[in-house]
Amino acid sequence: MRVSIALKIFVIVIALLLLMTAVAAISTYQARKVGGLLDRATEGYIPAYAALARADIRSLEQALALRRLVIADLTGGDAAARERERAGFVAKSGEANNELAAARGLIATEIANPSPFADVIALARLDTRLELLQNARQAHDVEIKALLASLAAGDATQAAEALKRIDAMRDELNRQLEEVRTQMRHLMLDATHRTRVEQNHVVVISIVVTVLAGILGVALAGVMTAALLRPVKRLLAGTRAVEAGAFDIDIPVTSSDEIGRLTVAFNHMVGELRTKARIRDMFGKYVDPRIVESLIERPSLTALEGERRTMTVFFCDLKGFSALGESLTPKNLVTVTNRYLTVMSEPVRAQGGILDKYIGDAIMAYWGPPFSDPNTQASLACLAALDMVELVAPFVAELPELTGIRRGLPRIGMRIGIATGPVLVGNIGSDTMKSYTVLGGSVNLASRLEGANKWYGTTILVSQATAAMAEDMVETREIDTFVAVGAQEPERIFEVLARKGALSERGSRLRAVYLEGLDAYRRRDWDTARTQFGSALDIVPGDGPSRALLTQIEWWSRNPPPADWDGAWRSTEK
Repeated sequence: MRVSIALKIFVIVIALLLLMTAVAAISTYQARKVGGLLDRATEGYIPAYAALARADIRSLEQALALRRLVIADLTGGDAAARERERAGFVAKSGEANNELAAARGLIATEIANPSPFADVIALARLDTRLELLQNARQAHDVEIKALLASLAAGDATQAAEALKRIDAMRDELNRQLEEVRTQMRHLMLDATHRTRVEQNHVVVISIVVTVLAGILGVALAGVMTAALLRPVKRLLAGTRAVEAGAFDIDIPVTSSDEIGRLTVAFNHMVGELRTKARIRDMFGKYVDPRIVESLIERPSLTALEGERRTMTVFFCDLKGFSALGESLTPKNLVTVTNRYLTVMSEPVRAQGGILDKYIGDAIMAYWGPPFSDPNTQASLACLAALDMVELVAPFVAELPELTGIRRGLPRIGMRIGIATGPVLVGNIGSDTMKSYTVLGGSVNLASRLEGANKWYGTTILVSQATAAMAEDMVETREIDTFVAVGAQEPERIFEVLARKGALSERGSRLRAVYLEGLDAYRRRDWDTARTQFGSALDIVPGDGPSRALLTQIEWWSRNPPPADWDGAWRSTEK
């Protein structure tokens, strides 16, 4: 069953609301309990105490009214006045009895339905004393009637004695009423104290319940939040691991909500990345990793139809490799070949080139979109070529260790040809085997330029387009006009001499003298050309291009070229 994050959050909110409701309910119950206690106190104990107090007052008022009545009767005053005094006395007597009856009724109610803090035994004793007090008042009332009868008969002696007895009885009644009232006051204060204690208890309970509810709510929210955040943190850690290149992770799926589904999707994504990384690692040893990357990320590159692009094509070959191979065992030959290809491939990769294939000891590579900037492709190829030439000496120094041969190793050198121009690039091959490569005239020209190094005695030959595009990065000199096998149009070719600004003073003089000789050569001024190429050899003995064109001059001197001769050397070798 899938439980969404929204539902989990809703459950948290409902749980917190329930906790709040429970706290409010408990607080309300406790408050009502305290309110009930206060109600019982205000409706029972306090009114009973008030009734006893009023009964005491009414008793005093009754005594005062009796004195007035006796005085009125003894003095023989107005009959109407005596009647008013008598009526007032009777009323005060009734009021005192009523207050006692009311107090006893309230106490009886509390005994019948005691409150939690009621002392029923004390109340029962108090009720008994009130009953005795009522009986004593009845006896007191009988004596008062006897007094009134004596007054009416005019018997002053009898009336005086009755008045003494009434005063004594009234004093005793007042004393007993005061004791009852004091006892009632103690019960009332005790009830009030217990109510206050209960109220404090309720406050403590409310605070404790609120704190517990808060702790429980925070704990519940923390547990739920942790349950939500824990997989998110795992996803975040997994994302950082993937960003760092680690694809051997599998995040456990611990829920069926959106985060769980996201985790499943993340694991699938990592699985795809892991597969792609495995493909890159596996095929990167057979196909340039950048091609594999492009084929994976841009499937459109796998289309059967190729594209026309301007690319820079690079061929290099190891001079002297055949002679070296004849002196090696098959195992040593493979070791040397692998080491050579490893060393010489690194400059191509470092300069952003694509390694197309290895053909024996030959390396084919290319530069251009989408793998490198079209404006710098020729420069990068030329720089890679110069880097490779610089690595020849260290590689030769390794040969004794690689081959076990300390003496008699053949002379090793490089031959590199580079051409820039339109080619067909794409996924080319049969239904069962394909290669992402380049085809076209520029590919053939680069291959022929690599071979032309044999004739000219050079190391790096490039096409005119390559030299023009790389002029800001390398120093070149024009060598000749060249027509490759299978080509129709002549192509001016150049030798890459050094990085820009790194050509020596002797190299600069050689280039200037050679160019003057080349100009004379193209004008068929054989004598001047011969002189200039001789001067070039004086500057750099063994300069291959100067020797090659001197050989051509000797040929044309014996076999003059036709009138439409364009000054080009037409290669007859592939």
